[in-house]
Amino acid sequence: MPLLITLISILFLLVLITRFKVNPFVALLLAAGFVGIASGMPLVKVVDSIKDGMGGTLGFIAIVLALGTMLGKMMAESGGAERIARTLIRLFGEKNVHWAMMFVAFIVGIPVFFQVGFVLLIPLVITIARQTGVSLLKIGIPLIAGLSIVHGIVPPHPAAMAAVDLFQADVGKTILLSIIVALPAAIIAGPLYGSWIGKRIQTSISPELAAQMAEPKDERELPGFGITVFTVLLPVFLMLLATVADVTLPKEDALRQWADFIGSPITSLLIAVIISFWTLGFNRGFTKDDILKFTNDCLAPTATILLVIGAGGAFNKVLLNSGVGDYIAELAKASAISPILLGWLIAALIRVATGSATVSMMTAAGIVGPIALQVPGTSPELLVLATGSGSLILSHVNDSGFWLIKEYFNMSVQDTLKSWTVMETILSVVAIILIMALSLVV
Repeated sequence: MPLLITLISILFLLVLITRFKVNPFVALLLAAGFVGIASGMPLVKVVDSIKDGMGGTLGFIAIVLALGTMLGKMMAESGGAERIARTLIRLFGEKNVHWAMMFVAFIVGIPVFFQVGFVLLIPLVITIARQTGVSLLKIGIPLIAGLSIVHGIVPPHPAAMAAVDLFQADVGKTILLSIIVALPAAIIAGPLYGSWIGKRIQTSISPELAAQMAEPKDERELPGFGITVFTVLLPVFLMLLATVADVTLPKEDALRQWADFIGSPITSLLIAVIISFWTLGFNRGFTKDDILKFTNDCLAPTATILLVIGAGGAFNKVLLNSGVGDYIAELAKASAISPILLGWLIAALIRVATGSATVSMMTAAGIVGPIALQVPGTSPELLVLATGSGSLILSHVNDSGFWLIKEYFNMSVQDTLKSWTVMETILSVVAIILIMALSLVV
């Protein structure tokens, strides 16, 4: 019966989102309520579980999301993303410009959402394609591959950070393992597949869209490469530093305690944001009023993703408190399937059905989370990566990202399926293969 309740709740969730177009936030709350009531929980406890789950998740992720968004906004407004792109393109040369774009996306994608990073960097892709005569897709696919894989599995991105919290994973280890997985996946799905598909699909950006794009800034207006990279990657370095301290120093050591404090996601992002106010703000000629406007304006678009992640946390809490999660964990322990593979499969199925990477990752984390607590030897860090990689697979017409790529690259639906959809699937499949390989040693 508990398994049937879980399956019905997932089906209920999918029907609400895909058939009736219910907002994912509302759909997740309804699914959580259904699980609680159907499993026989006292009604008051159902409500309390939803409140506790949402509050517990957002108490952490809301701060991380707000700070990460501010850091991304400072990088965008200062021209830092453009500086990183120009420098790497100069280093790689015109013949290898598609490789440069992948690394640009990998770095720029760390503090910004996929859509923001894409809109930020697509004018450079267009400019380079025009100047070099290289296929638009050959340059563009590596860009979106780098942005997509970082968005899906690399903290401090919101869904990945929420999964870290739900699985009780170590954030530093997760970052380290995610980079080991993400780089090879991005290389195969980006420059390699992009070079192949770029010869088979000829496309160009629409004149109407090109007219709306901001012109690249003058070289003298851009911040330095070193200071930009330092600012963007500072939180990642601090989080990794905390992990190194945890491995090398005893628990009561004062240096380790300071490293853990400075390297926590909240503190490290706060430090980076404050530093960005100077390096990418005052140092670039912006006033305190400009910076206040940037940090205010960037928060509004985060409301939807924040609510969906919170509702995912509520769904997870109800599954745990109802006993359904424990039952699934017992089934997983008795079966031969790896919890890591199970997390990937559940996230992949929900992604295909709903089109939402965030919904699929949060739902899969809620279902597989109890397993991480009960199955010995299961790495919570790899579970984060598995659900994240599963949430990327087979993006199609029910995903807003599909239409974003289609319109910007001026492609037909068929060509978008051949390029974007296949690229996303390659990312997901290569990632889970690498994750399963890592599970043999981690």
